[in-house]
Amino acid sequence: MKENKEQILVSRLLQKEEAAWKELFGVYSGGLAYVCSRYIIDKDDVHDVLQNSFIQMFRSIGSFEYRGSGSLKAWITRIVVTESLKHIKKNPNLKTVSDDFEIADEQNDEDPNLEEISQDIIMTMIRSLPDGYRTVFNLFVFEKKSHKEIAEILGIAENSSASQFHRAKAMLAQKIKEYTMSKTAHYE
Repeated sequence: MKENKEQILVSRLLQKEEAAWKELFGVYSGGLAYVCSRYIIDKDDVHDVLQNSFIQMFRSIGSFEYRGSGSLKAWITRIVVTESLKHIKKNPNLKTVSDDFEIADEQNDEDPNLEEISQDIIMTMIRSLPDGYRTVFNLFVFEKKSHKEIAEILGIAENSSASQFHRAKAMLAQKIKEYTMSKTAHYE
């Protein structure tokens, strides 16, 4: 069976080949920075978390088990998410759970139309959520964690996770509605 590029890169990484690590960084750092910035807003903090993530990858590459195409990307993404969450937990200035935003229940009638909004605009909206909402939203939507798992990861109650997600979703819907209304008003 012929090895693919990812398998060859993994073999080189396991041999601690410096050029392989540079290649890994070159190929994946942009996407990993994007993942990290879903959780962490400050660019310097994103840089620090990415640096810690690559150190963690280097230290633990020996335990990596290739399971098919995409497994390397999944593994390094999981490390970045874990390191992002560690950063959030150890930073006392970041509130993991924030219940200071009240949302009117009336806006849950219909899902917002996302087809007309670019991915960059949506990510900007997600990044503008309060820390707790953003963290829970990312874990639930992007990492496919259950509220029970999120509660364990963040050290909060399961119903707190569900509440944070509900509030994040409602806040995003409100931001999307405001954005689409402002675009419509702009074109009229």
